[in-house]
Amino acid sequence: MSTDTDHIAIDTTDVWPEDVDEEEGVVVNWFHGPGSHVEEGNSLCEFQVEKVSVDVPAPVTGTLDEIILDEDDEFENGDTLAWIRPE
Repeated sequence: MSTDTDHIAIDTTDVWPEDVDEEEGVVVNWFHGPGSHVEEGNSLCEFQVEKVSVDVPAPVTGTLDEIILDEDDEFENGDTLAWIRPE
C-alpha cells in the first residue's frame, strides 16, 4: 500500500498468498464501485492466483475514488488495483 497526499493505493502485496509460486493474478470481482463509501476491513475486490481466491480488504475507511484494474484484468503482485481517499 502506497500513499500520495490524499489517496492510498490499494494493492495486493499484503494479501498475496505465501504458498503460491506465481507473481501474476487476475481480478475476479469488484464488490464496490467508484464513489462508494467503504469501511476499513470491507472486502473491496477479489482476485485469483493459481486457483486461489483472495479478498482485498479496505486498509482505511473512506471513498473508493478510482478502480485501475477492471474485472478480468491481469496484474503482477504489487500493482495498484485502485485508489481510496481516506476520511
